[in-house]
Amino acid sequence: MKLRRLGIIAAGLAGGVVGADRLLRGAAGELEPALDATERTYRWRGMDLSYAEVGDDTDPTLVCLHGINAAGSSGEFREIVDALAETHHVVAPDYPGFGRSDRPPLRYSAALYEDFVADFLAEYESPAVVASSLSGAYVARAATDRRVTIDSLLTVCPTTRAGPEPPKTWLRELLRAPILGTACFDALVSKPSIRYFNADHAYAAPGAVSEAWTDYQWRTTHQPNARFAVASFVAGHCNSDLDLGPALRDLDAPVTVVWGRDATLPPLSDGRALADEAAARLVVFDHAKLLPHVEHPDAFVDAVREAI
Repeated sequence: MKLRRLGIIAAGLAGGVVGADRLLRGAAGELEPALDATERTYRWRGMDLSYAEVGDDTDPTLVCLHGINAAGSSGEFREIVDALAETHHVVAPDYPGFGRSDRPPLRYSAALYEDFVADFLAEYESPAVVASSLSGAYVARAATDRRVTIDSLLTVCPTTRAGPEPPKTWLRELLRAPILGTACFDALVSKPSIRYFNADHAYAAPGAVSEAWTDYQWRTTHQPNARFAVASFVAGHCNSDLDLGPALRDLDAPVTVVWGRDATLPPLSDGRALADEAAARLVVFDHAKLLPHVEHPDAFVDAVREAI
């Protein structure tokens, strides 16, 4: 009788988790494009990947690659694309598993994202690149492997590690689990959690992120299959094994490293050491953390124009 009762309780809890998740996904609705731009589709390895395109396609191409995080999307560049498009053909994709791109239940990895970056950049002739966080390492890998040629690289708080090292496969599999994983993931990407992470390490000023943007972040994390890419990220499987400093130094293109003075993950001391090792120009934004392009868009655009 006790086992039967436990079984009934477990089934009830599982049903509650599934029901609550369905309600959350219903409330999130279909995700609209994050940027006011022409939306196009890049077909890659059986996936339809969304990318935004702004500006005159006869101008030099500038590819903007968002960071990998629980609520990552091309919307990271929402404050700067219009200004950048005054002089460049700006392209901003959503990575596989994020934004409006397909989100199949893959075991996402740094290798997959490095291949995506290499193939996507190869669609353009020597593009300039703005890359955030882990994307800086993915671009460096693609360029140093000579799979792609870039004109310049401006990378914002670049890192090779945004999760545990070594990766925790058990954590990835936990978050992928249909019942327990769903419950854990829904807690991880709740609005209070998103607000906490924004305030803790994304933005120096709490007012830099609007409630509308927080809502968009929440909605993008509640699209079908949203947890699979995030599971790999949180568990460390999106970390790169690249030696970033020497890789940036060896690029056949000028490199600019941008950092927020108040950043803690990673801190400015890492940025200074990386810029020295890479022989790269370092630009530091006061009163900013990981997203100076959101907190100081006009000054950031000036930095991009100087770098490219």
